[in-house]
Amino acid sequence: MLKNLLKKCAVAAVATFGLLAGNVQAQETVKVGVLHSLSGTMAISETSLRDVVLMAVEEINTAGGIKVGGKSYMVQPVVVDPASNWPLFAEKAKQLIVQDKVAVTFGCWTSVSRKSALPVFEGKYTKEENPYGGGLLFYPVQYEGEEQSHNVFYTGASPNQQLIPAAEYMMSADGGSKKKFYLLGTDYVFPRTANKVLKAFLLKKGVPESSIMEEYTPFGHSDYQTIVGKVKAFAKDGDACVLSTINGDSNVPFYKEFANQGLTADKCPIMAFSVAEDELRSMEVEKLVGHLAAWNYYQSIDTPENKKFVENFKAYCKKMKLPGGADRVTDDPIEAAYFGVYVWKMAVEKAGTFDIEKVIPAVLGMEFDAPGGKKKMDVLNHHTYKPVLIGSIRADGQFDIINPGAPLVKPDSFSSYLHSAEDLKKLTGAK
Repeated sequence: MLKNLLKKCAVAAVATFGLLAGNVQAQETVKVGVLHSLSGTMAISETSLRDVVLMAVEEINTAGGIKVGGKSYMVQPVVVDPASNWPLFAEKAKQLIVQDKVAVTFGCWTSVSRKSALPVFEGKYTKEENPYGGGLLFYPVQYEGEEQSHNVFYTGASPNQQLIPAAEYMMSADGGSKKKFYLLGTDYVFPRTANKVLKAFLLKKGVPESSIMEEYTPFGHSDYQTIVGKVKAFAKDGDACVLSTINGDSNVPFYKEFANQGLTADKCPIMAFSVAEDELRSMEVEKLVGHLAAWNYYQSIDTPENKKFVENFKAYCKKMKLPGGADRVTDDPIEAAYFGVYVWKMAVEKAGTFDIEKVIPAVLGMEFDAPGGKKKMDVLNHHTYKPVLIGSIRADGQFDIINPGAPLVKPDSFSSYLHSAEDLKKLTGAK
């Protein structure tokens, strides 16, 4: 009897294993691209976006994958490293679309990397080259605007959701009623275009051109002694601020030199557009207390949903033995990269296909819950409705949110400070 029982159990076990094996073999998969610099000057910011995209993919797969046409598809990420080499972004994007045949790509940080890859995502492809119809990019970082691509969804801020409100705040009584503005950035398309928008805004508000300084440094620049000396002289009367579009690891020596020369937030506040919690991990934060940033999300948002997101990200980094582990932080681009994956998933399930020409209209107008609160995709311009939040740096590397509960702001793909109303209609396709 014992032998017969064991034999039956063995047969059942083999049958069960065969069934499971058959299920594994029958499991459908869909590839997605992850296009972020994991080395070079932008690795300080972009590596975390790779990490959170992979976390979102793991969550989706654990929950049963993506449901399309009565099947469940497991998401298979394909990670590439463009190494902070802007032309390489185009090459890697083409590899993801044609060689790896991904259905979507999540990636880019700098605008020069996005601009480099944009013709690739907008290119025409045969079904043999890409079965989903070509390239689709979810871009998760605040940027200078002046773009609206059919093949890109912008989940970061446009200028009217970051640059302009930040300058308005600095001019207000709460921001110290600043009258002089030092526009300091890295020398590439985002800072130069952003400062073009900012300068047009400031001039329209009556700030004389002599009260606006503009200067740029290369990527990876580390010697800020002379520049900070000029800022110090510019701000000697206490009525000036810095609007910073410095990107990448150059922020570390810039803020260090700022403190070394005795400049504090009381004497000359820095309003940063590319420094968030993740970058602050590499800085002497106790010397930066009171300096400012303008974002649409902060880790310190005090809601159960955001606390869970932060907890999950820390746990994921610890489980995967990623540098920093459970001490990792979340920030605005991290949140935007994370919910971008879910927006794509929801759009695919709504469209009932991975075909990008059917997924794209499914995204338009979509409303959804993100870790930092409710968001919405614009019905036309591929950008995202987001709140504008001003944050003040704390000694623990987090931000005090000066205006919590701010409402969602409609995104502008092109700036009204650079274009007439008639031109804006032509550029955006608005009625």
